[in-house]
Parts: sequence; structure tokens; C-alpha cells
Amino acid sequence: MTDYHEPPEQMPEQDRDYVRALRSLIEEIDAVDWYQQRIVSCRNDELKAILSHNRDEEMEHASMVLEWLRRNMPGWDAQLRTYLFSEGDIPTLEDQSDSGGAEPFEEGLGIGGLRRVQD
Repeated sequence: MTDYHEPPEQMPEQDRDYVRALRSLIEEIDAVDWYQQRIVSCRNDELKAILSHNRDEEMEHASMVLEWLRRNMPGWDAQLRTYLFSEGDIPTLEDQSDSGGAEPFEEGLGIGGLRRVQD
């Protein structure tokens, strides 16, 4: 497998599963892209319907892998809870999430600590 940037034998099996899932997610999203391009270019209605069905199947596959990542790989759950099925301006959701329930910075760590020094 050439999907590794580090020697796979040095990685725990759990981390190799993350690589498998991430690569699969990329492949499913690529497939959605390919089908979408074919759909918008296709002039045959019957073929367009088949391609649309196939694209939707790839979306299903991507969603299943994403859910597996949410359940298993640290970080995904928090990010998905912030952004998926949300309302409002997407770029500002991070700010709203951070101010709503984020852990405060420990004294002397992070940008918050730097700001206090400058004040």
C-alpha cells in the first residue's frame, strides 16, 4: 500500500485502520465527483438516471465511512458536531462553538496567555 507517509510497520493496527478509512472516504468522494460530472454532461435521460443512482450510492458509502471515523478516530466527533446539520454562517460556527463550551486556556499556554501578557 502506498498510502502511508510513515513506515506502516511502525504504526499500531488502529492507526492503519484510520488510514484505510480515510483512503476509502477519499475514494468515495472522488466517485461522487466523477458521477456528478458525468450526470451534468449526459444528454440521455435513462443513462442520467442510472448515473444519479450510482452517485447516490457513493454518497451512502462515504457517509458510512465518515460515521465510522466519527465513532473511532479522535477529533472527528467534535468537529462533526460543530459543523454538520448546523444553521447560520459556516465559517463563524467555530467561533460560536469555542465561546460556548470550550475549555479555558490554562494560564501561560496558548494565544489567550499571550494576549494577557500584552494587555
